[in-house]
Amino acid sequence: MQIGPTDLFRKFVNEPRFTTTHTRIIKGSIPKITVVTPSYNQAGYLERTILSVLNQQYPALEYFIIDGGSTDGSLDIIRKYEPYLAGWVSEKDRGQTDAINKGFQRATGDLVAFQNSDDVYAPDTFLRIAEAWQKAPDTDVFYGNLYFIDEQDVIIEEMRSLPFCAACQLYEGMQVFNQSLFLKRDVLTRYGLLDERLRFVLDYEIITRLGVQSDVRFQHVPGLWGGFRVQPEAKSSNIAETGQQEHQQVKEKYRQQLKSGLGESFWRRYCRLRKIVKFILQGEFGYIKHRLQLSGKMARKPTDS
Repeated sequence: MQIGPTDLFRKFVNEPRFTTTHTRIIKGSIPKITVVTPSYNQAGYLERTILSVLNQQYPALEYFIIDGGSTDGSLDIIRKYEPYLAGWVSEKDRGQTDAINKGFQRATGDLVAFQNSDDVYAPDTFLRIAEAWQKAPDTDVFYGNLYFIDEQDVIIEEMRSLPFCAACQLYEGMQVFNQSLFLKRDVLTRYGLLDERLRFVLDYEIITRLGVQSDVRFQHVPGLWGGFRVQPEAKSSNIAETGQQEHQQVKEKYRQQLKSGLGESFWRRYCRLRKIVKFILQGEFGYIKHRLQLSGKMARKPTDS
């Protein structure tokens, strides 16, 4: 299965395509977008994250980098791009969630997002968000699809999202990926910043918290992609018992707010069937086959003893 334009993607995150005077021209009014990158000792990947933001050439961008006191050369990279940043700090913090919240507290954008220092945005991400916002400015949460990329920026897998379902988010797991997530800043004012008590499932928690609110509107944006990097030092590559415990705590907390008398087993079956039917209707038979084969392999994989 052809899973993505790797060559175009790799060039986009490795070659500067912007200047202080050259920004993309977008017709009509557009939202101001604030992006926050939390970082700590990620010099091997940080520059590619920065380029994936700046190469959007978005004319209404506010970009903060919140570094946790790196000692690996990250600060040299940040200083290289300082003229294009709205601000940055390098200081000891309480972890990733604290760093993101520091950036969100400084944000003035209509929409806010966070991109980790080893993940990236795909080409035209901000353009697609601006177009989606122009068509539906009352939307609170915009989100897209996800590429899995390796250490050399090769696309190795993809995950396609569907229209948001709060029950599927709660019982099946992440329906929205932070690598392609944009929130209206107002929803953070109404419902709070990221939960700093969590280390691993901060994205699952904020989406679930917003998802069970009756007045929060979600919209999937076709063609919008973020890149999640699979690499040995990634925090999510090391998630284990603590992350599972956090996930369960979030599920237990918000299941009480889900207005449904149906149980978890029903919703798990429904969510799986929903995906198959939706992608059949879209004619994406190759993707369905690929995901089913992958699920079968995972199910047959022996557990560690």
